[in-house]
Amino acid sequence: MRTAQLALHNVTKTYNGHVVLDAVSLTVKPGEKVGVIGDNGSGKSTLLAVIAGRVAADNGEVTVVAPAGIGYLAQTLDLPPHATVADAVDLALADLRDLETRMRRAEADLARTSDLPPHADLERYASLVEQYEARGGYEADTRVDIALHGLGLPGLDRRRALGTLSGGELSRLALAATLASSPELLLLDEPTNDLDDQAVAWLEQHLVRHRGTVVAITHDRVFLERVTSTIVEVQSGRIGRFGDGYDGYLAAKAADRARRLREHEEWRAELGRQERLLSSAAQRLGEIPRKMDKAAFGGGPFRARGRAHGAMSRIRNAKERLARLTENPVAPPPEPLRFSGRLGGGGVVGEWAAELSDVRVGDRLRLPHLAVRLGERLLVTGPNGAGKTTLLRVLSGELRPDSGTVDVPGRVGHLRQEEVAWRPEMTVLQAFAEGLPGHPDEHADRLLSLGLFDRRDLRTRIGELSYGQRRRTELARLVTRPVDLLLLDEPTNHLSPGLVEDLDRALADYPGALVVVTHDRRTRTGFSGTRLHLDHGRMA
Repeated sequence: MRTAQLALHNVTKTYNGHVVLDAVSLTVKPGEKVGVIGDNGSGKSTLLAVIAGRVAADNGEVTVVAPAGIGYLAQTLDLPPHATVADAVDLALADLRDLETRMRRAEADLARTSDLPPHADLERYASLVEQYEARGGYEADTRVDIALHGLGLPGLDRRRALGTLSGGELSRLALAATLASSPELLLLDEPTNDLDDQAVAWLEQHLVRHRGTVVAITHDRVFLERVTSTIVEVQSGRIGRFGDGYDGYLAAKAADRARRLREHEEWRAELGRQERLLSSAAQRLGEIPRKMDKAAFGGGPFRARGRAHGAMSRIRNAKERLARLTENPVAPPPEPLRFSGRLGGGGVVGEWAAELSDVRVGDRLRLPHLAVRLGERLLVTGPNGAGKTTLLRVLSGELRPDSGTVDVPGRVGHLRQEEVAWRPEMTVLQAFAEGLPGHPDEHADRLLSLGLFDRRDLRTRIGELSYGQRRRTELARLVTRPVDLLLLDEPTNHLSPGLVEDLDRALADYPGALVVVTHDRRTRTGFSGTRLHLDHGRMA
């Protein structure tokens, strides 16, 4: 099962005048495992839906040939609440169910024939049986049960209404049924969402063993490392293809940054050289006498005029080269993200950044004591509803506890899990500059230097941004304002893996106190610091 053909050529897709995919081309080889990455709202889901045939491209050619079927997992299950688990399974196994129906019908036709069936009818039935067996049709429902067990939903009643399932249970059901269809081409949109570590590990093993082609959208960097052989990055309507898996992608991005930095430095060096040549030629021209005494007419004046002509020529050439360099500047790569603390302003590593005593917030949080010092890293873990976000809100001062004391003497920076309530009519630049002195335009260069937005994005209204772009706006504000205590609630959500890598490096160099809540496996694995596990609001 390695014959699926997948190719896009100059594909364009727009929504409401906004170009989501801009003349993109992509070829995926049979059996290839492709990870699709990019910020939330960059066009990844649109790309996958175009490949699946669920969304029509405005222009270009889409070629998808998968004789053994296509499995498509969207982020939402397109069934009403009164539909059952069995309906969801049948929807994912629609190709197999249709093949089985045709096989049973052909079988019934043969049974009704008293005489020897026509050869054509026998061949048609044999062909249907062969296709059904090749797709593992007889074991499909067993595969559903195996997948449900592996994804944390063992023994799920097929008669149960979908409306009684949680969002996470619906996601896992849809994923299990899609995998069980055992298609030649698997198209998965954020398959690791709502999965715990054990379920993700099962999924990774299943996809590695899958003999067909896989194209999966994901923000999970560990998944990318373990499963994918190719990375496709969707950004600003275009796509880039990177081989050698996630490590190859990181290496290529690092090499691209080094190249851009080298080209910028070469441009600056050449600009300086031409400026010096121009200055030197102008100085020499100024030293040449403008007029000659007639009595002195002879070889000397001719030499003087020759020198003047040469200096003018050098000045003209230098000016032309300077104009070309100035008109075609080579921009440097974005500055590395850097969180700034205020240790130089009186703070000393080891001093208290926050201290909580006998804090209680209803049934959500009960902490007898917690202290975080400047320079300390604290990773807060625990199941959903354990009180992690509540703790960060108490530390930030956004939530007053029912009892206890909270002492946070310094300045706090807080990246929330939920969105900031920006006024939708504000532009990106206005939102970034809010609270800073001067006119917003004065801060444009600082924002652009971070590489989080292009110049054309600065006038875009907040209400027109994707969730991922709004998160970038919050991140831009955070890295440009010094704080003593940095609180990050699921900081990797809705950001591209490449930006998350930059974020991890920035946090490693942050001099203040850090408290972070994250489900990101790569961040948790590489975390060096103190860990606090919460369960039902209490330290476990």
